[in-house]
Amino acid sequence: MSLLAQSVRQVLRHTKQHVSLSGAIRALSISPALLQQNKPMPAAIDVSAIAKEHQKECQSVCDRVNQQVAKSEQGRLFAVVHLCGKQFKVTPGDIILVEGYWPPTIGDEISLDKVLLAGARDFTLIGRPILEPGQVTVKATIIEKTLTHTKTNFKKKRRKQYMRINFQRSPNTMIRINSIELTRAVESSTEAEVQPSKRLF
Repeated sequence: MSLLAQSVRQVLRHTKQHVSLSGAIRALSISPALLQQNKPMPAAIDVSAIAKEHQKECQSVCDRVNQQVAKSEQGRLFAVVHLCGKQFKVTPGDIILVEGYWPPTIGDEISLDKVLLAGARDFTLIGRPILEPGQVTVKATIIEKTLTHTKTNFKKKRRKQYMRINFQRSPNTMIRINSIELTRAVESSTEAEVQPSKRLF
């Protein structure tokens, strides 16, 4: 009988401790205190005001860029062009090397149309994925068409009397960048979105 009474007392002690701990945890919880505070909810955000402010800021940046271009104060321009599956960062006077066969011959003057990015000291125009046609003109001249140095391709299988030597030279084209010019005024992003590009890819 005494053994049964002791076990009942222990069970009752454990349940009392468990209840008191859970009550303590509830009392220490932060969430009810936060919910009970009577703080006013933030006012509704005026999206149109933010959009107008953003549009004014974009227009002011475009105006500053257009003033620099009109006065020719932008400094040396650079551009990133897409050519024969590769991207090249170029400035006027640079010489770039295009690997593989390319049809233009020596002396041909070409215009690189796929301009991904153009910029100067104070600004950068980024295309999505390329800039609008006629925004930036990059003119270049083909100055040399040569072959690469001789690459040796050697194959051998041991104890099979098999050995092959092949030599390979790939065509190369050297291009000199003559000029990079901004031909049109920079428009704000909202005007550009109203008139979508007519270029098809």
